[in-house]
This record gives sequence, C-alpha cells and structure tokens, in this order.
Amino acid sequence: MSFARVYSAQPVFLDASLITVEADLSKGLHSFSVVGLPDKAVEESRERVSAAVKNSGYSSPKHSNRRVLVSLAPADVRKEGPRFDLAIALSYLLASEEISFDTEGILFLGELSLQGGLRPIHGALALARHAQKVGFHTVVVPSANAKEAALVHDIAILAADSLRDVVRHFNKGDPEQGKVLSVHQQTTPTPLDCDDAIDLGDIRGQETAKRGLLIAAAGRHNVVLYGPPGTGKTMLARALRDILPPLTFNEAIEVTTIHSVAGVLSESLVTQPPFRSPHHSASHVAIVGGGTVPRPGEATLAHRGVLFLDEFPEFERRVVDALREPLEDKVVSIARARGSVSFPANFMLVAAMNPSRGRGEEQISELDKERLKKRISGPVVDRIDMWIEVSHVAHDKLRARGETAPRESEAARTTITAVRERQQKRFSSEITTNADMGVREIDELAKLTDPAERTLILSAHKLGLSPRSYHRTVKLARTIADLESSETIEQEHVLEALTYRPKDLFD
Repeated sequence: MSFARVYSAQPVFLDASLITVEADLSKGLHSFSVVGLPDKAVEESRERVSAAVKNSGYSSPKHSNRRVLVSLAPADVRKEGPRFDLAIALSYLLASEEISFDTEGILFLGELSLQGGLRPIHGALALARHAQKVGFHTVVVPSANAKEAALVHDIAILAADSLRDVVRHFNKGDPEQGKVLSVHQQTTPTPLDCDDAIDLGDIRGQETAKRGLLIAAAGRHNVVLYGPPGTGKTMLARALRDILPPLTFNEAIEVTTIHSVAGVLSESLVTQPPFRSPHHSASHVAIVGGGTVPRPGEATLAHRGVLFLDEFPEFERRVVDALREPLEDKVVSIARARGSVSFPANFMLVAAMNPSRGRGEEQISELDKERLKKRISGPVVDRIDMWIEVSHVAHDKLRARGETAPRESEAARTTITAVRERQQKRFSSEITTNADMGVREIDELAKLTDPAERTLILSAHKLGLSPRSYHRTVKLARTIADLESSETIEQEHVLEALTYRPKDLFD
C-alpha cells in the first residue's frame, strides 16, 4: 500500500487557490473517504471517480478490501465543485501503484463522467493563470477548456478527452508516453461580428441622441436616455454594442477570467466589450454581487463594457443606490462574515426610462418628478454624465431612406477608436478614457480657455451644479473637444456638455 500527491486548484473569487490532493491506501475494511471540508459536489466525486476508474480499465477503489483516504489540503478552505475529479482519480491510481509518474509541476483539472471522459469546468483561465504565477510548468485541462486556458503565457496547456488519455500520456513505461495529449498554443482570436447588432443607420431620426451616444462611447461616460415609450431608446442602447472598439488583449484576458469564473463564458476569449442587460426585477445581489460565498453580479460581468438598465426607475431603490460605489470607484466591495472581497466594476452605465406615466410628449408632472426622486437619488443623478432626451420622430421620417441603409456604426466606431487612442496617449496606463480622470488629471490635462472657464463657472452657479457635477462636465467637455481634435476645451465644448445635464426632471 502506498501514498501519492497530485495538484489541483479552485477559483477563489476572481483569483485561485492551489489545492493539494493526497491519497493514502491502507489495510482494513473497504472505505473510500474524501476529507478537507468538501461540499456536496466534492463528496459525490467518490461515486464518479470509482465508476470512471473502473470503466477506464483499472481497479476501482470500491472493489478492493482496503481503506482509501483522499485529503484535499489546505483543510480549512472549503472545496467546491467537481474540478478535482481528475486529480482524485490520479492520486488513487498512483497510490495503488497501477501507474507511476512524477506529478511535480503539473496541475490537473477536470470533472469525470462515469465512463471516464473529461467534462469542462468553470474558471479554467483563472486557474491556469494562478498555476503559471506559482511556478507550475504544465496544466492538464478538458479539451473544451483548452483554448481558454491556452491564453496564459509561458506554461504548457495539455488538452485531454478522458482519464485513460491522461494516464497513457504520463504513465512510465507506456508506449504512448508523452504522445497522447496535444499542446495548445496561445492564440488571439479576432473579434466576431454580432449577427443581431443594430446599426445606427437603422434608427430613423434621433440625430441629437446619436450625437450624444457617440460622445458617451468616446469617453465612456454614463448616460440616461429618456423620453416617451417607443421612441427608440432601447434600440439606441443596443446599437452602442456595435460602435465600441474591441478590448485590448490585456482587457480581454481580464474580462474572460471574470466570465469564466462566473460560469457565463460562451467563447474562448471575450474580444468585444460585454453588454449586460438585466431585467428590472433583478435583485440587489444579482446586480452588485454577493451571497454567502460572494460571487460577482451584473456590475462585475459588465466590467470594461456596458451595463444597460432598461426601465431604470422600475429597479428597486436599493439596487439603484448600490450603483453609487462602482460608478465612482469602479469596484464593488462585499463584506461577509467569512471575509470581504472587492470585485472590479469599471463599466459604462446606459439607462433608459420614460419619466412620464403618459404616452405622449406632455409636460412631466410634479407627481412624475416625485416618483423619480423616490427611485433615483441625488447622488446617483450626480454620477451620470449625460441625460439625453429621445423625442418622438415624425412619421414621414420613419420611411425615409436611401437605396441602401447607411452603415453609420462602422464610421462611428472608427471615430471612437481614434478618440480613444488620443486619450490613451494622454493618460497613464491606469487611466484609459476621460471618464476615469480624477481631480488631478482634470487640472493637468483638461485645460479650458478663459472664455470656456468663465462660461462654465457662470453656468455652474446658475444651474447649482455640485462639485462632482462640475468635474463631470469638464470631463465631458474634454471628450467633445477630443472629437473635434482640439487640444484645449473651447467655449462651445462646454456649452454642449452643459446641454446634457438633466433638465426639468428633478427640479
């Protein structure tokens, strides 16, 4: 009887933790135990591993008169999910001396089917990144996770289809040793076209709203689209997806890691800014994250992308107020009895709402204003840079179009990409867009001409702008100036920025 040690890992929030899987076989009545604070899925691995080992042609731990003890260390960290199946099976086979190989420097990940096949897991990218950071040279993953894990530099990613393939690849003396599993190299997938994308040219009229959306996308400013029902607010928000420039490679790795850990990854690499659109009935935890074991919410899943909240006033007041921290600090902090965690949440908020209970363009009543104040607090209003009115379009314009629909989104994306590049040259690596500027960057990099500064101060006094609103107006004017290729903020840039403050909604 013998002892064996194999290495695995599990996600911890958006990072990972190394898990050592140890197996000990000793004489005694039949027993197969897994210890080390396992959850239900890990406890059930005994049944999956036993069947997988048997169906792979080896002696099952349940078919021998001996005591099998598997320990998952460290013992005080709760183990969750089926990703330890492969490591548990290999540790048993090594301890029983049915196979033999050196496990140092190799991380094993994968859920086993009853036939011995390997099923994909959540968080493969985060686990591979952690393995590379702590000095492992090889990671074995299910084939379905290979492209995702292969995005990590300087580490070999081996794709496996079954337990049998892993054993044949590593087992000493096997004729196929070192030849079964394929090594996946890092690739950078090209951005995919979105089949259901809405082109700006498909939206008739609304030129003012389109201009506002272009400014918002260029500087990643938070925006609210408001107006009567059916005027195109949702279409405008969804058209935003097609005018945003693709993520940089480092941003793509960051976003892909978040989506992989959360279990919502649908491709090997997220190359486009995510667009999250939760229903207005979504709970506080669903939006900002949380739970007994804190998990990321929609605000974190929208990191580096867009969080679209349709019917904005219909969200719970608690949900809307919870957005204050990520809108200001770009993180979500969650504190629980078991510890606290900060999830990244640097998203662009796009909200749509109908401020009036009526269907027409009648004046907003005092009752409607009171309803908005109860739903959307002043601090949240302050953190939104642009309030864009989307009015009714004349019916004759709805049928007006040329021989071919103009591809406005492509031209807008080219413009936005150029403006983003101009901003990145201006800022340090931590700041990428005008919306991320702090007070120091505003003072140093958002220079106003004397007429522009006088206009801003006078208007801020008349409109009663808070210091936060004042600085956000400067940042918005800086983006407008960038769109005009102006090195300084002119008076007309400030005047246009002021037109996007909320008018007659909360007075």
